[in-house]
Amino acid sequence: MKYGLIALCLGLLLMVALPARAFCFEAAGARYRIDPRLLKAIAMQESGLNPKAINVNRDKSGRPLSTDYGVMQINSVHIPGLIRMGIIKRPEDLLTNPCLNVQTGAWILAKHLQVCGVNWGCLGSYNAGLTDNKRQEARRMQYARRIYGIYMKMVRGDA
Repeated sequence: MKYGLIALCLGLLLMVALPARAFCFEAAGARYRIDPRLLKAIAMQESGLNPKAINVNRDKSGRPLSTDYGVMQINSVHIPGLIRMGIIKRPEDLLTNPCLNVQTGAWILAKHLQVCGVNWGCLGSYNAGLTDNKRQEARRMQYARRIYGIYMKMVRGDA
């Protein structure tokens, strides 16, 4: 009986937690006029939906270049601006507040789409940046194809 009650409590917690996560994508999508499924597809690719994910980007010699934080893998290049705007106090805030992380990722993507337009190549700039060269363009399109695949699975109901 004791284990049944524990399982029931865990199940209820999961049911409460899942809509809250879905709400984060819905709210960010509404605010920035981006399909919430697209934001979720990016989060699935970037972190596997892990709000505590951290990735250190390194150069060929292994020297750290930048760090990505949370479910949307917000790059550390954005940290100083986010602190100046009062959105975060420290990078760890992007790990402890998944909805803030999703909002921040949606804001970054919306800024990119304003610069280069609403297209898959521009969506790829979320991961590969806006630098204008052939190598980055190839990386943007490769990333966009991965996101498109995830997104289409979600649209079809496969994900």
